[in-house]
Amino acid sequence: MRPLTETDIRAAIINASADETSRMPLPGLHEVLWDQREYLGWRDPQAPHRGYLVFWRDDRPLGITVRASEARMGAGSAMCSLCQTLQPADQVRMFSAPRAGAAGERGNSVGTYICADLACSILIRLAAPPTQWRPDADAAIAERAAGLTERLSSFTRRVLQDAA
Repeated sequence: MRPLTETDIRAAIINASADETSRMPLPGLHEVLWDQREYLGWRDPQAPHRGYLVFWRDDRPLGITVRASEARMGAGSAMCSLCQTLQPADQVRMFSAPRAGAAGERGNSVGTYICADLACSILIRLAAPPTQWRPDADAAIAERAAGLTERLSSFTRRVLQDAA
């Protein structure tokens, strides 16, 4: 992922007002390992159910606000829809995103299950051990990164759908 500035991030959010994005807290951008990210994801420390996802699409940053469901899954396992990593159910949450434009103003939203900490980029690098079918760990990470990026782009297309 290419680095993003505070200005890039605030301008990239497509499903929030300018006032909301001006108040949006940002993570420590100086700490981000950009070459190990497919997107920048973070939760709002003042409003823990609110989160943000920003990534590059077609040479421009694109971002969405998301809201974590207050309901938690029970015991067992769950799979993140973005990184497709199976993990304990309490580490995956349902996130909804208001649709962009008029659809969002009418209260329409879309949802998906995502890692609760929004750190899929880190997880795909931890959970990609070499196997007998794919002995090259770097190739496994690249494949998982491509899938993660495509699924995030697909979710964002749903947020943009009927935005006019």
